[in-house]
Amino acid sequence: MGRNLLMSSLENASFNILFQILFRCVTFIINAWVIRNVGHEVLGIMNVRLLLLESTILFLSREPFNRACLGQKDQCSWSHIINQIWLSVPLSCVLSIIFVYVWLNWLPLGHPEHAAQYTFGCWSVALSCVLELCCANMMLVAQMYCFIKLKVGLDTLHIFVRSTLFVSIIVYDRSQALIAFSVAQVISIGTIALTYYLFFYWYIKYKPLYAKGALKSKIIPDMVLHKLYNNMDDFQFTSFRDFFPKHLGSLYASFDKKLNTLTLSFAKQGIVKQVLTEGEKYVMSTSPVMSFTEQATYDVVNNLGSLAARFVFRPIEDSSYFYFTHMVSRDLPLQKQDQSKIQESCTVLSQVCKTVSSIGLIILVFGQSYARTLLMLYGGEAFVVSSLPVQLLRSHCLAVVLIAINGVTECYVFATMTSAQLNSYNFLMVFFSITFLVLSYVLTYVFGPVGFIISNCINMFARILHSIHFINNKYRNTEYKPLDGLRVGKVFILVLCVAGVVCKISENKLYNDSVVFHIIIGMVMFFFVLLAWGYENKDLVIKMYRKVFSKDDKVSLD
Repeated sequence: MGRNLLMSSLENASFNILFQILFRCVTFIINAWVIRNVGHEVLGIMNVRLLLLESTILFLSREPFNRACLGQKDQCSWSHIINQIWLSVPLSCVLSIIFVYVWLNWLPLGHPEHAAQYTFGCWSVALSCVLELCCANMMLVAQMYCFIKLKVGLDTLHIFVRSTLFVSIIVYDRSQALIAFSVAQVISIGTIALTYYLFFYWYIKYKPLYAKGALKSKIIPDMVLHKLYNNMDDFQFTSFRDFFPKHLGSLYASFDKKLNTLTLSFAKQGIVKQVLTEGEKYVMSTSPVMSFTEQATYDVVNNLGSLAARFVFRPIEDSSYFYFTHMVSRDLPLQKQDQSKIQESCTVLSQVCKTVSSIGLIILVFGQSYARTLLMLYGGEAFVVSSLPVQLLRSHCLAVVLIAINGVTECYVFATMTSAQLNSYNFLMVFFSITFLVLSYVLTYVFGPVGFIISNCINMFARILHSIHFINNKYRNTEYKPLDGLRVGKVFILVLCVAGVVCKISENKLYNDSVVFHIIIGMVMFFFVLLAWGYENKDLVIKMYRKVFSKDDKVSLD
């Protein structure tokens, strides 16, 4: 096969980072406008309650199947994989009915004037989830055959359609904000699903013509056609019907036993992971800990504090998981696998660990001096009159460091665990979940909203310790030490500490007189920090530069 998995993973991560920046910039602009013109309560309902419903349905119905099927192209037939991924659609229908009932009847709204719009919003979110999973088969094929630019293009289209519809409706009538959110959600997802089907219908129809050299298009340049069809000899879909479920003689024969086992393992794990990921929102929604106004404030600060996690860490984790599932076998000891792949994957893990931990430390240090500045620019002076938003964002910067390390180490663990190990880890995840929920509830009453962040830090630290223990055991009898990447350089740490002190002095002495000058000082200090990191990791910088700009995608990381 002509595709390079490492290059595809890097390209996927790069495009995802750019997409996340675009997506979050648009979302933040819209949210800032909503804060000033519509109200905190509506923003809290949209961003906490309705988006929590969406993430709950999607994560529980999509994540197990997607993770189980990735990396199984060579072990299972495509018919089994497609049959497996389609199971997510009926599951999403069942989960949608259950969770919409819970959201409407068990979770208090507290705002009767929004009740009708809230009901419409819940059903709309559920419908959008089902629509999205109807094209999960296309998304999986696009990812496994490295249609990177297709995914990025459709994600960008999703942003454009959703943002345009939402803003158009809400500008016409601000009282219909929840209706605008719901309509935009359904139509944008429907557009993406339809586009996926149209693309692959066209792709399969004209692939034989390209093989014969007879495919010409006045709209699509030959270079684009070459990139789409070149090195695709292993693309096994010859009919559009291949994307739909097939009966393979009997119900038992229609599904692969290994895929079923993996899916069940990831499903158990997914329930726990969803609680760990969105635990604070579940606590907010099921208890009177905070009002919708406070929830909106927490959500705004949480989103700002999670910028790096969403922009950088999440795309890196997704691409790393895809990469490690193809490079490291779950069921074989490292000594019995291709050592060139093991060495490369070990090097990649080490370098990714070093990169994300360095980014996390930079955010921790600069966040202490620029949390107030960022919140003021985002929500206005009225938003930072209370010290709570600033305190929340500064605390969240510590969580970002732990999120960075946990994301990469845990994605390697999930990508290389056997089915038995995954099942065992599920019990540990249950313990983590229960502990996290209890800590969230207790610490929130003691410390207020900051308690959510403290409990999250404790949970992340415990998961990091487990991942480190697993990786060390996996490489115990080898010469590889991938976790050495967690040790950042001394020069980098020294310069970072100096920059933190200078920026804190600038905040105390200059912020009230000139915010612009305070920002300029931060930019200068940030530049010196980057120089120090680049000096200590010049080999990595050079290799990454070559990978990005070299036309030969076989540049080695070694």
